[in-house]
Amino acid sequence: MKIIKLIIRLLKWSFISVSILIVLIFAYFEYEEIPIYNLKVAAKFINGKTNYKPYEGLAEKLGYSKGDKLLIIHADDIGLSNSVNQASFKALKNGYVNSGSIMMTCDYISEVGEFAIENPSIDLGLHLTVTSEWKNYKWNGVLQPIDTPSLINKKGELFKNIKKFVLNAEPLELKNELQAQIDLSKSIGINPTHIDSHEGALFYDQDLFKVYLEIGEKNKLPVFVPKMVAVHFDKNFPKPENVVVIENFYMARKGIEHHEWETFYLDILNNLNPGLSQLIVHLGYDDDEMKSIAVDHPDFGSKWRNLDYDIVSSDKFINALKNNKIKLITWKEIQNIIY
Repeated sequence: MKIIKLIIRLLKWSFISVSILIVLIFAYFEYEEIPIYNLKVAAKFINGKTNYKPYEGLAEKLGYSKGDKLLIIHADDIGLSNSVNQASFKALKNGYVNSGSIMMTCDYISEVGEFAIENPSIDLGLHLTVTSEWKNYKWNGVLQPIDTPSLINKKGELFKNIKKFVLNAEPLELKNELQAQIDLSKSIGINPTHIDSHEGALFYDQDLFKVYLEIGEKNKLPVFVPKMVAVHFDKNFPKPENVVVIENFYMARKGIEHHEWETFYLDILNNLNPGLSQLIVHLGYDDDEMKSIAVDHPDFGSKWRNLDYDIVSSDKFINALKNNKIKLITWKEIQNIIY
């Protein structure tokens, strides 16, 4: 009888311990604003182990050796505003960045279409957009809200944050919206070279992540997946051939002080590992337009974007690329290899 009571007590405490652990895991994800609500997926993200294989022989097929440092310098959020467009266009034409991706849901995409037609050799992909995060500058999807009700809030806009998107989005409606964004880009003269995800919103829920991968495969577009997201892949969820896992992925995040900007970026270049890396920057000018968009949103805001532009166009940054023998590649080159 004593043994049975002891076993029951141990089982009770084990259950309590497991329950506490589960609560702590999801509390951590909630605090970090990581919208994962599946325990198995959460455990994989915490563990961090991946079963993926990077695109085999990529460096060699691009004309480099396995030990070379390959880097894509990538401008996000093109199409967001005139400020972002003009800074990004200048950076792309001058070679300060060598790739970019476009938000097809925003008001300034016609400028991007004209730029793409005038500069057909420049590498432009699509920043597939399912959230609308700014306080006073909002948008809906490319499709009418009536056609994608699970993606739209009560005001007729895309959800403000990733959490609400993940909790509400229906895969079929998402698939239709993402395809509409690709179709619209082509209709205004853009020939996209790849797809990625605005705010990483498509990375966390497996059903929505699969839609992201499928839409890339359907349209013969390489799909950007950072290494941490590759934990999704296993024997039951093999990595599609068009998925390009970026082993070393860098981006300035909230908390960096303005005086640390230069050091942050130069440290990345000075310590870059061999293999494929991507550095994502957010370009723009610290002007009235961008200030009005970035109200109460200093992260990725007006000053932030001007600092990013100042860094990538600086002599120190350009010299660091040369001194570290970094080879710049584009998604267009990768697309030509995969397809």
